[in-house]
Amino acid sequence: MAFAFSSVRRLSLQAGLLAAGLSALAPALAQSNDAAWADVRKAGVLRCGAAVAAPYVMRDARSGQYSGFFSDLCREFGEKELKVKVEFVDTNWDNLVAGVQAGSWDLAMALNETPERKKAVNFTAAAVDYQVSFLVNTGNPKFSATGNTLADFDKAGVRFVVMSGTSQDKLLTASIRQGQIQRLPGMDETRLALVSKRADVLVDANDTNRLFAVANPGKVREVLLQPTLGKQPVAFGLSLNRSEADIRFINDYINRRRANGEIEALVDKAAKAAVEATKAR
Repeated sequence: MAFAFSSVRRLSLQAGLLAAGLSALAPALAQSNDAAWADVRKAGVLRCGAAVAAPYVMRDARSGQYSGFFSDLCREFGEKELKVKVEFVDTNWDNLVAGVQAGSWDLAMALNETPERKKAVNFTAAAVDYQVSFLVNTGNPKFSATGNTLADFDKAGVRFVVMSGTSQDKLLTASIRQGQIQRLPGMDETRLALVSKRADVLVDANDTNRLFAVANPGKVREVLLQPTLGKQPVAFGLSLNRSEADIRFINDYINRRRANGEIEALVDKAAKAAVEATKAR
């Protein structure tokens, strides 16, 4: 009994010390968060480099207003987390990384994280993942009981269509063993081949395939392969000089929103808006 009492007492003391330690740590963490992005807080504005690519970043030609789920994330990070104004700086894909290096903007939106780019800029946690996906016609009897592995589709008699010379073309060529591959010069041609049933599987990036699926509900369905094909994180790019505290702060924001399903909801919203904008033209 004495031993048991001593053990309980020791555990109680340890628990008390741990609680005290956490209580002491909490103000320090809060102070660290308050100090994150100090230069941006002082300037009162977060600058987001914007190269247009639906549904990530979109710009209304008449109003100049930015939308898309990366635009939403950048806007909310500045306004709600840092309590500053947000300014979108119009640029193009050739200059997006260079602008971060030059300090022309604080965050570059919707960058695929590649080994080459990692030499030039830091990357946040991934907001979404880029990958190659398949589009098939709903009700195609060849896929009535098909799963979502490459082997489920790579069969004799299955006709794949892909845009010639793209990264998707290279990945498909290296992966397909039994199916037939048709290479066409443009996106419109590949989509027409699918809907006219001259092809069974359209192979493209998941973002563009998703837009087409949203625009054609009930007609085509998207298949996200497991394991993934050509997966790359898509994130914000920021300066190599950004502190660990700054990176940790924005990563906490991104991870929290992704875990809660909020980014997925923003993606759906942006995809529908991109489709509506296309119809309105």
